[in-house]
Amino acid sequence: MSGSPAVDAYKARLLSYVEGKDPVVVQSQTVQTLTQLIEGVPDSKLRQHPAPGKWSVAELLAHFAEGEVAISWRYRQMLERDGVTLSGYDQELWHRLGDYPSRKPAESLQQFRLLRAANLRLLDRLTEEQWLRYGNHTERGRMTVREMVQQVAGHDLNHLEQVQKALGR
Repeated sequence: MSGSPAVDAYKARLLSYVEGKDPVVVQSQTVQTLTQLIEGVPDSKLRQHPAPGKWSVAELLAHFAEGEVAISWRYRQMLERDGVTLSGYDQELWHRLGDYPSRKPAESLQQFRLLRAANLRLLDRLTEEQWLRYGNHTERGRMTVREMVQQVAGHDLNHLEQVQKALGR
């Protein structure tokens, strides 16, 4: 199953970010990179929108944290039941429900740090067979655990670039 042209383009863009990189290493470096990027940055700057309709760094941190909730569940579903249906989610709805603008950046980063560490421990223990287990994403189609890990790493790099630009770094 293939997604729409927009979904296929999104997947290709995410994968382009990790080309030639180890996606687990990328994921393992994201928390530290985010921590360094926001260190010493005033809260007012973290809450500043870089452009109309674009999320602030504080909102991106909340998105990292809540996105890791979704990916935690997806990894575990795929490992439990090959071929499981993986639902997409409406990130704008999660933004509203999670009230991202009011979230404290340090708390979002801490939530992300803890969830990411748990996921990295899980990935570190996978057998080759488990890396090949798969799910059927309702928007992105069939993907193995390995492919999901690549997409998550690309997602990380995409949003890290947005954080850097928003902070002028």
